[in-house]
Amino acid sequence: MLILLPPSEGKTPPRSGAPADLSALHFAELSSARQDVIEALAVVSAGQEAMAHLGVGATLAHEVLRNTRLAAEPAAPAHSIYTGVLYDALGYQSMTAVQKHRADDAVVVISALWGAVGFADVIPAYRLSMSVGLPGLGKLASYWKPKLGAALSAPSEGHLLVDCRSSTYAAAWTPDPARTVAVNVFTERDGTRKVVSHFAKHTRGELARHLLTRRGKAPTTPEELVRATSEKWTVELVPGTARKHHSVNIILPN
Repeated sequence: MLILLPPSEGKTPPRSGAPADLSALHFAELSSARQDVIEALAVVSAGQEAMAHLGVGATLAHEVLRNTRLAAEPAAPAHSIYTGVLYDALGYQSMTAVQKHRADDAVVVISALWGAVGFADVIPAYRLSMSVGLPGLGKLASYWKPKLGAALSAPSEGHLLVDCRSSTYAAAWTPDPARTVAVNVFTERDGTRKVVSHFAKHTRGELARHLLTRRGKAPTTPEELVRATSEKWTVELVPGTARKHHSVNIILPN
């Protein structure tokens, strides 16, 4: 089982530490592409229109400035860099050593800057969304899509992919639909369902934690994933097709 997560918008920069070593990250064949994004991001972040280009407000100027010196910034494991609703619910720091090792092996974060990283990969904090376009590279979802397809194909072979990404990050890689299950979260009242945003992030984080900390073997099929998920929530499986992934719908009480 592999759990695909989006990055958090906000990151927690480490106070100290050596800079990231691109050659030490998972999916080493992405190193050249990562370097190109780092360089293009530095140019944009140093420009007068940096804030507008990156789609952030003035309060995040310090994060944009950090983008100009990522090669020298202190780095830390991705599970401590990414923070926010989903990652708080996942609760890596409160896991046992065995559970942390399982998370390090199972979690892949799809990133606008790195393409994809493992949960224990050492990276700096940065500010960049997959929806942004960079000079010479274009929209990052389109830039990364063929590269991630090539780099992640072999490592994901034979794994059930539990896809907890948002649509922005899902656009950067379309894995084999037969082995992919997207996680949707709804509330239901009087037979009417509503998609929830904040609670979707939280629930996906809770699901990731549940799958990484529960006893027993990791699910290997969509049906097994439904059984594991139903240990905590009301769920239903929407079977996929030859071209469309499966979906697990988690129904929260209203």
